[in-house]
Parts: sequence; structure tokens; C-alpha cells
Amino acid sequence: MNRRFFLLRGRFWVGCVPWAWMLVFFVLPFALIANVSLSTPELSVPPYVSPLHAEPGRALPEFRPDLASYGRLGDELRALREDGGERQYLQAYGNSLLLAGLTTLCCLLIGYPFAYHIARSREPTRNTLLMLVMLPFWTSFLLRVYAWMVLLDSSELGLINHALLALGLIDAPLQLLYNSGAVLVGMIYSYLPFMVLPLYANLVKLDVRLLEAAGDLGARPWTTFVAITLPLSQRGIIAGAMLVFIPAVGEFVIPDLLGGGDVLMIGRKIWDDFGPNQDWPMAAAVAVIMVLLLIAPIMLFYRHGRENGS
Repeated sequence: MNRRFFLLRGRFWVGCVPWAWMLVFFVLPFALIANVSLSTPELSVPPYVSPLHAEPGRALPEFRPDLASYGRLGDELRALREDGGERQYLQAYGNSLLLAGLTTLCCLLIGYPFAYHIARSREPTRNTLLMLVMLPFWTSFLLRVYAWMVLLDSSELGLINHALLALGLIDAPLQLLYNSGAVLVGMIYSYLPFMVLPLYANLVKLDVRLLEAAGDLGARPWTTFVAITLPLSQRGIIAGAMLVFIPAVGEFVIPDLLGGGDVLMIGRKIWDDFGPNQDWPMAAAVAVIMVLLLIAPIMLFYRHGRENGS
């Protein structure tokens, strides 16, 4: 009796760990950011007035939210109907979603064949290939981005431009750095392992007897892939897409270094408002909207998992 009691009690406390993690590292920080987004800008330290006002004689503080920051975002939405209206935040949201979507798609197209090859390799080769996938994580993230700056340098000293000039393929250096293409290349390179690893974990468990049976029945390799492999690897695709898309939307370092400030993304706007502009309520409102936009695909993934009984 005592052993069963302690076993159930131990399971309960172990089950509380992920919920406690979510509470401490997501719910509470998000509540603080949401509170700042509803505050009023002020020239003070910190540079805002909280919406919670303590009144003498009242046990609980009075809640007076300031929706001006959200109103500015609404004004930009209404300005879509006008020519020349200010839409810097919507432009940042659009650039972030577009580049994150392209990064996810390119990582899937590149990572799927790579993950499939790893999953079908012999075990010694498989371990070596997996180590190569994780090898970039052994170096600093900033060093890898700076390495791409050396490769994509738009002068004659850039390694790619230097090679193309030496081969006689171009007459003048190409503008490879400080544009959306450079940002996209850097993000694909940085986030590709996050697509390969969940795809590999799914494909390595694929029952090869299904593929052999399809071959025995006369199915061509492409038909077998479309009818069996691709549907059964759907969960790996969704998991990899989320691991790439969600952090890519809020990426700050890669657009700042490879985009040179010409590629406006939402991470940059949040940095500007929290830093030089000292407009913390606006930065917090932008962050809250971004989190709400990212919760939508997470809920779709959760619903997809429940519908498939897993």
C-alpha cells in the first residue's frame, strides 16, 4: 500500500515538472510583457506607468489599461487602404512571416532527402552523418554568421565574388550581402539541423516492409514515396516545420548582420523600441501579437495530433 502510494505521488510530482516549467518560463514572462503592453509610456525608469494603480483604502489595485500601442497597430491596418501611410510594423511582420516561411520550405526541401538518406544508411555511416548534422553547433552561432559575411562580401575580397571573378564568370562583384537573399541563405544554413533531426527521428522508425510490399506489388519508387513514405512522415514534417518557423519569425541576429538594416524584421523593431526609442509598451504590444500569431500553428499541430490519436 505504501509503495503504491509513493509511486503515485512520485508520478504526480514528475508530471508537475513540465507544467511548472511552462508556468515559470512562459506564462509568467508573457503575463509581464502583456502588462507592459497595456501600460502608458513615461519618461522615467522604467519608461512606462503600469496599468495597475494602487489606490489608498483599497485592498486590490485598480486596472486601467492603455490600449494606445495596440491602437497604433490598428492604425497601420487601416492605413493599408491609403497610399503612402506609415506601415513599418506591418512591413516588419510581413517580412518576418515571408522569410520564415521561405526558410521553412527550403529547409524541408533540402532536409528531407538528407534525413531520408541518413535513416536508410548503415548504422556506422548513420552515426557519422548525424554527427555532421550537429557539427555546426560545436561552434559559436555568431562565428557562423560572421563566416557567411566573409563568404558573401560584395567586394572583390568576398570569397564567392573572388572565385567568380577568377573563373571569368562575372566582370564585376555581385551584391551578395545586405539584402533579403543573404538573410535567407543565413537562416536556411542556421535552421537546417532543426528540420533534419525530427525528420530523421520519424523516418528511421518507418517500417521498410511496407516499402518492400509496395515494390512487390509493382509500385514505382515515386508512387511508393508519395503513397507511403510521405504520409507516414507527416508528423516529422510538422515537427520540423514548427522548430524552424517559430524561431525564424523572431530572428534578430541574422537579419541585422547579413541584411545590414535594409531587411526590416519584427525582431529588429522590438529591439529598437526596447532600446533607442524607449517605447516599451509598443515593443511589448508587438511581442504579444507575435506570440499570438505563433500560438496558432502550435494549436493546429496539437489538434492534428489529437485527431490522429497520438
